[in-house]
Amino acid sequence: MGLLDRLSGLLGLKKKEVHVLCLGLDNSGKTTIINKLKPSNAQSQDIVPTIGFSIEKFKSSSLSFTVFDMSGQGRYRNLWEHYYKEGQAIIFVVDSSDRLRMVVAKEELDTLLNHPGTHIKHRRIPILFFANKMDLRDAVTSVKVSQLLCLENIKDKPWHICASDAIKGEGLQEGVDWLQDQIQAVKT
Repeated sequence: MGLLDRLSGLLGLKKKEVHVLCLGLDNSGKTTIINKLKPSNAQSQDIVPTIGFSIEKFKSSSLSFTVFDMSGQGRYRNLWEHYYKEGQAIIFVVDSSDRLRMVVAKEELDTLLNHPGTHIKHRRIPILFFANKMDLRDAVTSVKVSQLLCLENIKDKPWHICASDAIKGEGLQEGVDWLQDQIQAVKT
C-alpha cells in the first residue's frame, strides 16, 4: 500500500469497496463489459469465455468495484447462488441480438429473483441490466429487452436498463453511474 493510499485512508477519502455479481448467459458480453470498465492499461486484449468465475476490479468516481464475473454456460449457472450473499449489486447482461435465448435469460433472471434464500429475494439490491450488442443488425431495443424479460414486474428492487455495445464501450458509463448512485443511496 502506497503512501497516498495510506493517507487517503486516514483522511477518510478512500473509496468504498462494493461487491458486484456480473451475471447473464454465456456469450452475452459480461467479460467484455467488465474489461472495458477497467483502466485502459489494465484491459486485456484477448477476451476468452469465463470458466467458473473470475474476479475483476475497477473504480468509479467514488466507489471501488470488485466484480465476480460468473460464467453463463449452463453447467456453471448453478454456481451463481453461492455468491448471492456477497453481492451488493447485480449487473445482468443480455445479448440483445439473440432473441431465441432471451427466454432462457428470463428464466435465469426469474430463478435469481426468486431464489429461496434471503440473499437476493428479500434484499433491496440494485440490478443494472445491459442490453448488450446493440451494434448487431438483429439487436432489439433496450425497451424490447425490458419487455421480453418482464422487468416491469420487479417492484422490490431498483433496476435500470442500458443499451450497450461492450466492444466500443457505449452505454457502459451511464450504467455504472446509475449503479454507483443506487449503491450510495443504500449505504447512507
